Amino acid sequence: MIELRHLAALDAVVAEGTFGRAATRLGYTQSTLSQQIAALERSVGGAVFDRPGGPRPVRITPLGRVVLEHAQGMLRSAADADEAIARFHAGGGRVDIGTFQTVTNVVLPPVVAAARAEHPDCDIRLVEDESEEPSLTGLDLMFFDGPGGPDLDRVRLLADEHVLVAPRSLFRRGPVAVERLDGAPMIGLPRICDQRRVEDRLAELGVRPRFVFRTADNQAVVSMVRGGLGCAVLPVLATRSVGRDEEVVLHKIRPALPPREIYLLWQGTLSPLAARVRDLSIDASRALTSSGACRL
Repeated sequence: MIELRHLAALDAVVAEGTFGRAATRLGYTQSTLSQQIAALERSVGGAVFDRPGGPRPVRITPLGRVVLEHAQGMLRSAADADEAIARFHAGGGRVDIGTFQTVTNVVLPPVVAAARAEHPDCDIRLVEDESEEPSLTGLDLMFFDGPGGPDLDRVRLLADEHVLVAPRSLFRRGPVAVERLDGAPMIGLPRICDQRRVEDRLAELGVRPRFVFRTADNQAVVSMVRGGLGCAVLPVLATRSVGRDEEVVLHKIRPALPPREIYLLWQGTLSPLAARVRDLSIDASRALTSSGACRL
């Protein structure tokens, strides 16, 4: 059986011209190198070098040239594999991450910046998808506003308080009683995931808003509130674009609705890069929580 070490010996002898210099290049003794070449010749069924003896250099045979042609490609592939494996263990390579609006806008920017600062050649790919059930197909990590299925590994990153987003003139400052929303015109996200849980909780409290517009765009929700189309219930982190908006006010809701819980999901063993992104995401989420960014 041909082994890479035999092919490396062949390549070194051709490059250096003598067994002695090739042995020095590879860190072998000359006798060890000769054994490698002899093993290669047994594997391929013939001599790969003519050995004229004396000071004259060895010459590669026609069979040796055939073997060398394929050997060089195999050696390059092996070297590329070694380099890729070394980058992998060092935290390089590629990571594919599923995300959604709030995470993309708030959580991930410092995570991506830190990962790229540590590993400038890392390949980070993001896929934004609003779905009812998490699917990690083709992904290393996925941010999701729920714990996912029992077959997934997970870490709970943060709890994001729900608030009422309303036109400035609609309510007095301060908390708004949830019953005030019954029958009120409402702008909402698609009825999946956290939005579905919010609406189900409102229904349990006997509150049924009148939805006049649904959109998957948080900014569009706030824009329509600003325009006076209705109110919206959103997690605090989804309202960061409101800022010092003079036309929109954020109100606490009484009684409070359960917060949106954001999880990071994965399945099985992670690459070093994916594991580092997971840890950076945990750190970024703790920073948001300790700063009060998830509460009004």
